[in-house]
Amino acid sequence: MAPAMRMLLVAVVLFGGAWPVTKAALADATPLWFGTGRAAFGGLAITVLLAVLGRLHLPRQGDVRAVLAVGLFQLGGFFLLTHLAVALVPAGRTAVLSNVVTYWLIPLSVLFLGEQVSARRWAAAGLGLAGAAALIGPWAVDWSDRGVLAGHAMLVLAALLWSIAIIVTRRWPPRSPMLDLLPWCFGLGTLILAPIALLAEPQGGIGATSWPHMLFVGLFAAPIATWCIVEAGRRLPAAVASVGFLLVPALGVLLGALWLGEPVGWDVIVGGVLIVASVVLAARG
Repeated sequence: MAPAMRMLLVAVVLFGGAWPVTKAALADATPLWFGTGRAAFGGLAITVLLAVLGRLHLPRQGDVRAVLAVGLFQLGGFFLLTHLAVALVPAGRTAVLSNVVTYWLIPLSVLFLGEQVSARRWAAAGLGLAGAAALIGPWAVDWSDRGVLAGHAMLVLAALLWSIAIIVTRRWPPRSPMLDLLPWCFGLGTLILAPIALLAEPQGGIGATSWPHMLFVGLFAAPIATWCIVEAGRRLPAAVASVGFLLVPALGVLLGALWLGEPVGWDVIVGGVLIVASVVLAARG
């Protein structure tokens, strides 16, 4: 298996598991403070690791675009929108919509990178979107509820921001290894999130029972999965990467059902099967 595919699978497992953990943590934490902590602890963990390895350094010429794209869009903007939305939308649905970069990444790659997408991979993207639609279950959503509507809009926008970060790092690859740049990316994301958390949630914070969740997501899942997902997005064809990202919500929905008791019906089963089929088709295309 290619290194990029292995990185994708690692990211799928960690990010898929992080969604129900985050939902559980919000029982004793406010969304923006949890997102800020996630970015801050992720930056701390990767900074310590690079310092120990002797690889901690300032971004070099040619690295700035990647740092800004990942820090502003994939970490700051994405964390902001998804952590607000997870309080309004079930964890499984949150995992689905925020990871459906397919409807953004493939057309953006064609438009801005001139990437050629085979008919088989277009079909794979269609299967993946059908699977995502089944998992989301729009027929079961109360669209008259403004909070629910706002939550879904946030997740669609979050997917766009993530797609933009991928396009930038593919169009202008950094000079340094992406792992070496993550402290600065997480630091930038934290600088964006912290003032917003102070303003929007002045009485908020992270309660005692949510700290184990915070430490797992911040110190372990966030830095490793972010590194893997950025590298996979840069190295894999857009259709393969975007369809592969759909495995994150499929796992998130499954874990949300097992841990949080979120319902599993025919839509979850059909959606999961379609997503797995789309990943296999994209990988072969």
